[in-house]
Amino acid sequence: MTGAVRTAQGLAVRGGVARGVTVTLPEETPVALVYNGSTQAVMMASPQDIEDFALGFSLSEGVIADPAEIDSLEVVAHDAGIEARMWLADDRAEALAARRRAMTGPVGCGLCGIDSLDAALRPLPRLDGGPLRFTAAEIDAAGTALTGRQPLHDRTRAVHAAGFLRPGTGLVTAREDVGRHNALDKLIGALARAEEDSATGAIVVTSRLSLDMVQKCVMAGAPVLIGVSAPTAHALRLAEDAGLTLVAQARGQGFDLYTHPDRILTGAESHVA
Repeated sequence: MTGAVRTAQGLAVRGGVARGVTVTLPEETPVALVYNGSTQAVMMASPQDIEDFALGFSLSEGVIADPAEIDSLEVVAHDAGIEARMWLADDRAEALAARRRAMTGPVGCGLCGIDSLDAALRPLPRLDGGPLRFTAAEIDAAGTALTGRQPLHDRTRAVHAAGFLRPGTGLVTAREDVGRHNALDKLIGALARAEEDSATGAIVVTSRLSLDMVQKCVMAGAPVLIGVSAPTAHALRLAEDAGLTLVAQARGQGFDLYTHPDRILTGAESHVA
């Protein structure tokens, strides 16, 4: 299977002076997600943690509701890319056939190939309020903790990451990918394979908080989404409707708290509507 990185030669030009450099670049390869012999999606992704990616994508896109609904999963490498071949339980295979859609798209696009506006704005479950609580200090440290769990980014400076933060424990799991959606799917898959309950913690991401990142987080059942960048207006509306706590600009020097603030113990009364 393709390695995660490769080296390349280039020229670094600084102050009118050029010098030869050797750089480390992340690999990206086409990954086909194949269900019962039919390709559902082809995504450009980093070639590691493909089992996690396949399972996480299946869960976050609603192909399955439970990992047990995948009867088997096989990763097959080809010269042209990688296939993640999955065989679904009969009822899930029938449901998928009924809602078949093309989703082939480049890195960075989470809604590529959706065949209708209704499909882009799919209905989401409402997250349970539950007892989950984080301190402000835990949220403030989340972005820095995720930075420390990104070995591929340390080598290349060109990939995204997603991690899982548990109250009182810290960051317990992280995954990386050239695509921000793929990193999140890999994390969701890793949590499912480890039988970790997403409802017991928060998802932390290195990207902006867009509508599709909110959708995937809610589908995974995680009540809190923390990002180092800002949300879009639509993502904020969706998070409010779905019962998701949305935390932005979490870079170790405070953070912005938008929706359902009761899960974060800020030490002061919140005035968020």
